[in-house]
Amino acid sequence: MPTRPGLIEEMNERSREVFRRVVEAYLETGQPVGSRTLTRSMSEPVSAATIRNVMQDLEEMGLLGHPHVSAGRMPTQAGLRLFVDGLLEVGPLEGEDRARIESTLAAALPPGRAGADIPAALDRVGAALSALTRGASLVLAPKRDAAPIRHVEFVPLAPGRALLVLVFADGHVENRVFSPPPGQTPSSMREAANFVNAFAEGRTLPELRAALAAAAEQRRREVDGLARELVESGLAAWVEEDGAGSATGRLIVRGTANLLSSPEAQADLERLGTLMDDLERKSDIVRFLELAEAAEGVRVFIGSENPLFSLAGSSLVVSPYMNAERTVVGAVAVLGPTRLNYGRIVPLVDYTAQLVGRLLSERS
Repeated sequence: MPTRPGLIEEMNERSREVFRRVVEAYLETGQPVGSRTLTRSMSEPVSAATIRNVMQDLEEMGLLGHPHVSAGRMPTQAGLRLFVDGLLEVGPLEGEDRARIESTLAAALPPGRAGADIPAALDRVGAALSALTRGASLVLAPKRDAAPIRHVEFVPLAPGRALLVLVFADGHVENRVFSPPPGQTPSSMREAANFVNAFAEGRTLPELRAALAAAAEQRRREVDGLARELVESGLAAWVEEDGAGSATGRLIVRGTANLLSSPEAQADLERLGTLMDDLERKSDIVRFLELAEAAEGVRVFIGSENPLFSLAGSSLVVSPYMNAERTVVGAVAVLGPTRLNYGRIVPLVDYTAQLVGRLLSERS
């Protein structure tokens, strides 16, 4: 749940301190925090009544809540989001954590060993992360973008979410969750998969994307050529959409009476409509693959923000790792309750991802 930009800056110093101390105490104990407890930890003496007033204000802002009337306060999902984005102090990675991850990878991927050991190494990294964080770990194996593809499927999951299923020539199957272009339906995704599979076999994912982009560009040239012929013949005209000299606009058909007596013109317009529809579909399909290949930096997802699980009361800390070409090829993540020790787990996940990427690059 996003919070209003600049909300931290709008809060005065006392409100920020009360909010921070409530969140930190909750993350440590898992229990609601009362005003009397806070009077013992504030940087300056302040009464319990004053703290209760501040907590009431923070509750009205949607940052704090309480399980029942007599209880203390605890952060809401929006409050945790604000804390992570604006108040979280991330320190250096603890020496013990660093040593545990380094020794796990060193044992799993000793120098000179082949890349076939990588899946087992990632399993051991996941086990080490689970033990260190007491949460569930997720280590996504490197993307196989350099491997030839046999077959592709697009599977709708929920509004705004879909699954790309890649079947490679060696039988390996890889799934990627992504957000497709707006307005897609199960039938349009089936059509997209059929079109992609006509180009896919034997091509790597980057080669496939390039082939689809070339097909879309060829269709765009056909659209431009036919539209230009209609304009030059006086049967249509380009009208700019914004009146500001933009190259984008609408093709307006004119001389309707002439069209009725000209089967050739009618055929050209019908063909133009077909070409433009086909161009739009091909452009969407190219965008499918671009979105499926995209990846973001270190992220913290809280509660319903979680793109994979959407579990109430859970958080996901995820960091991608890169190959020698600085391309994102996989990710390391920890899933746990919302009261994670973010200050410790964020740098731990980040460092693990960097280390995995470095070791994989050395063995590529």
